[in-house]
Amino acid sequence: MDFVELEAIEGLRWSWNSWPASKSEATALVIPLSIMCTPLMQFNDLPLLPYGPVICISCNAVLNPYARVDYNSRIWVCPFCYYKNSFPRSYVGIGENNLPAELFPTYSTVEYCHGVGRKMGKSSSVLGLNPKWGSRSTAVVSSSPTLSSLASSPTLSLGSSFSTSSLSGLDSRNVESGFVFVVDTCTREEELRVLKNELLVVIAQLPENALVGLVTFGSMVSVHELGFAECLKVVLFHGERELSSDQIQNLLGISRPKQQQQGKISCTQKQGFLVPVSEYEFNITSAIDEIQSSLQTALGHRPERSTGVAITTSVGLLEGCLANAGSHIMVFTSGPATLGPGIVVETDLSKTIRTHRDLINGQAPHYRKSCDFYKQLAQRLSNSSIVLDLFACSLDQVGVAELKSPVENSGGFLMLGESFESDQFRKCLRHIFKCDDDGHLNLFSDATIEIVTTKELKICGALGPCVSLGKENSSVSETEIGTGGTCLWKLGTLTNKTCIAFFFQVGDEKKIQSGSAFFIQIITRYRHGNGGLRQRVTTAARRWVGLRSPDIASGFDQEAAASVIARLAIHRAERCYARDVIRWLDDMLIRFASKFGDYIEEDPSTFQLSSNFSLYPQFMYYLRRSQFIDVFNSSPDETAFFRMMLNQEGVVGSLIMILPTLFQYSFDGPPIPVLLDISSISPDVILLFDSYFCVVIHYGSKIAQWKRLGYDRDPNYESFRKLLEAPELDGEQLVGERIPVPKLIKCDQYSSQARFLLAKLNPSVTQTSTCTDGSDVVFTDDVSLQVFIDHLQALAVKG
Repeated sequence: MDFVELEAIEGLRWSWNSWPASKSEATALVIPLSIMCTPLMQFNDLPLLPYGPVICISCNAVLNPYARVDYNSRIWVCPFCYYKNSFPRSYVGIGENNLPAELFPTYSTVEYCHGVGRKMGKSSSVLGLNPKWGSRSTAVVSSSPTLSSLASSPTLSLGSSFSTSSLSGLDSRNVESGFVFVVDTCTREEELRVLKNELLVVIAQLPENALVGLVTFGSMVSVHELGFAECLKVVLFHGERELSSDQIQNLLGISRPKQQQQGKISCTQKQGFLVPVSEYEFNITSAIDEIQSSLQTALGHRPERSTGVAITTSVGLLEGCLANAGSHIMVFTSGPATLGPGIVVETDLSKTIRTHRDLINGQAPHYRKSCDFYKQLAQRLSNSSIVLDLFACSLDQVGVAELKSPVENSGGFLMLGESFESDQFRKCLRHIFKCDDDGHLNLFSDATIEIVTTKELKICGALGPCVSLGKENSSVSETEIGTGGTCLWKLGTLTNKTCIAFFFQVGDEKKIQSGSAFFIQIITRYRHGNGGLRQRVTTAARRWVGLRSPDIASGFDQEAAASVIARLAIHRAERCYARDVIRWLDDMLIRFASKFGDYIEEDPSTFQLSSNFSLYPQFMYYLRRSQFIDVFNSSPDETAFFRMMLNQEGVVGSLIMILPTLFQYSFDGPPIPVLLDISSISPDVILLFDSYFCVVIHYGSKIAQWKRLGYDRDPNYESFRKLLEAPELDGEQLVGERIPVPKLIKCDQYSSQARFLLAKLNPSVTQTSTCTDGSDVVFTDDVSLQVFIDHLQALAVKG
């Protein structure tokens, strides 16, 4: 079974592809029943349907290929609840030879891009039209059709309960994208100049209907009135005073918008703080050009930064002008907050910024209060469908650990860099504002994900950049994992690579028949970059099996399982000490090996795992040593960044983070993958190391010496020049394809930069080894992979 091919069809990776038919048997698997879901994964052949979905009256499931259809009576039976539904009038021509796309057996995933569906009564219709089906080619819309107004539907129900931030109240034609740029003026003049130039490039690329606001902050917060024509005008807020949303709007002279007829958003026309680019581009660019650095500090003090007030002011501005439209607040900062709510550290340099040890020992006086402040802010962002993006460019910490909650929960983008002058910052910022072939921003906003299951399944929760919308039904389990207690989640924004881990358990119902099928449907509603509403529906089926069935082992996806356990580990690490998390990982691995290994009791030499399970212990070994669990030599900001990235990455990206890839380049032939082991280092080879966050090109000592002698510039050594070029080209390709952009490090053997590679290698040869055979040595107290496996085998075979 090729799990990658299945993912290319469904956008799903299952830890177990066959599920036990009882709760106790499922618990005995050790690894939870879970799915790694990429809701908007790009498919080569995704049907885009210019009409709304047909929805089951009983359970809100969408019509899908697994439904049983009676063409004569125009009835379809829902595979989830077995309710008999009537087709709407627009499906009058349906037949075995005239199927709508959603009933094609090969279309487990379809996307509706005309409007949103309603529960269908006997006389209801989808859109009051009769689509021409007849063949697969007519069911597939090769490109996005022009989205018509949803005003023709008097009731815009999405078949589920929504918060005030739902899509249901918006007109797909008239919702503008809002961007508030929040700039830290306590930045060096040279860096600020680069930042302003990049913002001007972004402004020039924005769609004409985009709305832009500008907020700058230092010790005071300045909200720029970009619509004021006579001169540059700002409204100042004190950097230490926390104001409510209503107070901010009163001081700015704006009021909350009201949803008018036909779902149009009314943005207060008299305000000049959030203005369209098409009308005020000159004012916007002039205001950005006029931003000056305020980096003037007293000796022995840090700059005064009121980051928290700047963000809350921006939130209040959007709540008053453009709520529920998927707007973005983009913060550009170069240091920690030192004033007001959300403070990270005091201005006095004698007060050091918090470390992990300070957090563990309770010696970070501002941390807990600042985290609570930002958690409350995260709720406001979710309620108003506002996304918080953070570009932190500094050699020091800036407070990412405190800001993690609103950035992650809103689905925002986080970049942790060293300088605004770096290519890393430029590439990341421009990537966000990339447009598709039609000139629309590749930003998918204001999304919800709903899960419908058969009655035997219970939904435990989700781990990823999402928040609960609190919708409970009979499918919701009392056992919560991550964000649980609901079957409906909200995402402020998402990309084609955003991945959510969903967890399930078998219900307590009567005995389930082995061999029967169960179904899971994932419904993703979102606003496309062109402003239109879309709804993607994925319906997947798997089978119940007995615990001793060989399908259990053959259906185990060890890569997906490792990704799921990694998310569970970092979720636990937020509340527990690292040693407790490692103990939990070890306990699970021992029970897992004991259950699925083949061995004779009390004889470790007989232990072995089948190929479907053999890599899983290696994944756990490297996860234990990773920066996600072992925070030594990482700052709280770096740890927050690493964990946030893992919590939204798919299976392939997660595995690279856990178990980096290593390729060897030599004169002996083409590049080959080699073990992530100290023995792979050799004087006459080049290694290309990819840990997701950094890409390292490591030159052996002989290769480095030949480079210094200039052999690569000698025509007689053309093969050497090509050998040097190959890893550089591959490394640049890795860097160019990934966002956030990883660091590209080139280093020689025994150089200080080689530590980025050595820290990740398996220490099979250490300072305590008796025979090294001339290979490199790692000075460490960590056990090697082989020692780890030996201990695992000894513990797994115990009775």
